[in-house]
Amino acid sequence: MAETKNYKIAVIPGDGTGPEVIREGVKVLDAASERFGFKLNYNYFDWGGERYLKTGETIPEGGIEELKKHDAIYLGAIGHPDVTPGILEKEILLRIRFELDQYINLRPVKLYPGVWTPIKDKGPEDIDFVVVRENTEGLYAGGGGFLRKGTPQEVAIQESINTRFGVERCIRYAFEYCQKRNKKKELTLVGKTNVLTYAWNLWERTFYEVAKDYPDIKTSYAHVDATCMWFVKNPEWFDVIVTDNMFGDIITDLGAIIQGGMGIAAGGNINPEGVSMFEPIGGSAPKYTGKNVINPLAAICAGMMMLEHLGEEEAAQAIEKAVIKVCRDHLKSLSAGKMGYSTSEVGDLVANYTKEGVEL
Repeated sequence: MAETKNYKIAVIPGDGTGPEVIREGVKVLDAASERFGFKLNYNYFDWGGERYLKTGETIPEGGIEELKKHDAIYLGAIGHPDVTPGILEKEILLRIRFELDQYINLRPVKLYPGVWTPIKDKGPEDIDFVVVRENTEGLYAGGGGFLRKGTPQEVAIQESINTRFGVERCIRYAFEYCQKRNKKKELTLVGKTNVLTYAWNLWERTFYEVAKDYPDIKTSYAHVDATCMWFVKNPEWFDVIVTDNMFGDIITDLGAIIQGGMGIAAGGNINPEGVSMFEPIGGSAPKYTGKNVINPLAAICAGMMMLEHLGEEEAAQAIEKAVIKVCRDHLKSLSAGKMGYSTSEVGDLVANYTKEGVEL
C-alpha cells in the first residue's frame, strides 16, 4: 500500500472573524484529506491583536523559524480595532511575506455559476483570469524618508525599489504558471511605462527577454489605468496578468468585486522554493465577529489553493466543485448575514459535498 502523505500546516486564525472562517476551512480540508487519503497536521499560532494587547508581542522570538518547519501556512485575518492600523499588518503579515521570501502574490479571479457580479451581461465564461503580483519589492519595500518633518516645508519621499533579480523571478513564475494553466496561454504585463520610465523600463525589458524562453505563450502589455477599464468592460480578454506590488494590490481588489466580492476571493503568498501562505482576501471584519454570519468561502478557497500548491490537485478540484455547487444551488448572496445560511452551515455544506463528491 502506498504510504500516506503527511503535511505540516501552520494555522494562524488571527483576529476578528479569522478564527470563524478558518474553523470552516479546516472542516473542509479534513473532508478532502479523508476522502483522498493524505493527512494534514495542524499547528496553531495565536499571533494577532489579542496577543499583542496582552503581551506587546506580534511574532515571538523564533516564530519565523518555527514557520519554516511547515509545508504551508493557513491564515485567517490580521487586524484588530483596538490596535493602531499598520502595527499588526506590518509586524505580522509583511514580516512573514518578506522573511519567508514569499515573492509571488497569486490571485485567481474566477466567477462561479450562480454568483452575482456587478458587471452587467457577464458570466462565468467571461471572468476567469489570474493576477501574479510581485510581493517583496516596489513601493512596499519601505524605501524613503522625511525631510523637515512637521514643518510647512515637509518633504515625504516614497521609493519604488525594483531589482532585475526580483522582477525576473516574478515574470518567470508568471510564464510558468501561464503554461501550466494552459487556457489561452496569454500573459499580459500590466504597468505604466509612459510615466514610471525607470521601473517600468526594467519590467518591460525583462518581460520581453524572458518571453523568448516561452515561445508558446502569447505576450501583451497594458497600462494599469486601461486595465481597470477593461476588467469592467472586457474581463474575458485576460488569461494571466503579471504586475508589480502596488498595481497588483489595487487591481486584485477590483478583481475581487467582479468575481462576487470579498466573501469568495482567496489568495496565496508564494515562495516556490520555500513555505507559502494562503488566506482569504477580506479583512478581519470585527463587526461580524462571533455572530456566525460571515461568509467562509474565501477561507475555504484559500485552503483549496493550499492543497493545489501542495500537489493534492484532485482534492483541490473536489473542494472547488463543492464550492460551485453551494454557490449555485444554495446561497442567496455571498454577503455576510444575507447568505440564507450561517457560517458553520456553509462550512458543513461544502465539507459534505467535498466528502461525497459532486457532478456539476
